[in-house]
Amino acid sequence: MTLRIWLALFVLALSTFNIVTTELAPIGLLTPMAEALQTTESYVGMTVSFYAWVGALSALMASVFLGAVGKKNLLIVLTLVLVISNGLAASAETFTSLMTARVIGAIAHGAFWSIIGVSAASIVPANYIGRATSIVFGGVSVASVFGVPISNYIGIHIGWRSAFLAMSVLSVVSLIGIACLVPRINEKSSVGIAAIKAVFKSNSLIKVYFATILTISAHFTAFTYIEPMLNSLVHVSGDVIPMLLLVFGLAGIAGNFITAVLIDNHLKTIAVVSVLFAASMLTLIGQFHLQWSQAHIGLALVIWGATASCIFVALQTWVLRLASEQTFSASALYVAFFNLAIGIGASLGAWLVASYNVSFLYIFAGVAMALSLVFITIVPVKSENNQLAEDV
Repeated sequence: MTLRIWLALFVLALSTFNIVTTELAPIGLLTPMAEALQTTESYVGMTVSFYAWVGALSALMASVFLGAVGKKNLLIVLTLVLVISNGLAASAETFTSLMTARVIGAIAHGAFWSIIGVSAASIVPANYIGRATSIVFGGVSVASVFGVPISNYIGIHIGWRSAFLAMSVLSVVSLIGIACLVPRINEKSSVGIAAIKAVFKSNSLIKVYFATILTISAHFTAFTYIEPMLNSLVHVSGDVIPMLLLVFGLAGIAGNFITAVLIDNHLKTIAVVSVLFAASMLTLIGQFHLQWSQAHIGLALVIWGATASCIFVALQTWVLRLASEQTFSASALYVAFFNLAIGIGASLGAWLVASYNVSFLYIFAGVAMALSLVFITIVPVKSENNQLAEDV
């Protein structure tokens, strides 16, 4: 583990921060974007779900066609596409032009996520894979800390277009960092439909994918509408909402630190405990948030944010452990299911808000997340000799 490798991991973490902020930025900007584009908050929310669906398809295409492409060059190209996408989003004058910009970014998003885990694992020794993925996917949590809340702040005080412009500039910084610091990645992966079929022969990976769909759909059903939920609180003023989002994200970073220390030896325990706590918090928020004080909702967001971060890293690391020689295809499929779940969650959230209310939405999300334990508790952990774990 040289200094350059550590710096490369942090550059990749910056890239995940940027691409997650790009994906989720509308969550913190629903109101100003809806007003500017003369549409509804639910329509703007659909830019998140549609982005996720396109990203899922992009990840599948990447798993079929891009396995043999040099990973470093591919990361550079995909980051450049993200620069263009955010620039177009910042200049969008209609909902259609905004959606077009988002689709362009989603194409890069899916392919990016399909290779980022493999890239991180390929540049570190085998015994550092868990720590490397924790660092790289820490960008997801940091995006919740500085991405969504700062986007919300910029949207309120400067304008939502400036938020997308800032993400475009940050994409340029990521591009330069990848070009200068990330070493050449020689790992080549199987491509084509045969590689996908090989992944689906593992019952263990299939169980992880089912758990992913349930947990991520549940999380984003709730998280996509966190701003309207916070706005509905009687005992919390609107000025405090960016701070609560910041608290949520800081808890996510703390969760990443915890995961980095424990994940290599306690992967399943982290996954089970995190799902239990996250599901409990979502259910409690749905049941009691209207009566809660600022301290109560803050504590719930801390627990939810920390455990959600642990879930993200644990599931990705689990896939890398189980995949053996099919890491690229398995990771790409994981990304496809992850993004499909985001789309399901955002769309389901829109329907639940329109048909019922925010309280019912959060209770529903908590129950759905708890159901993932049916799969998580029966998945084995990869053995020490790097062979695919035997299914029990």
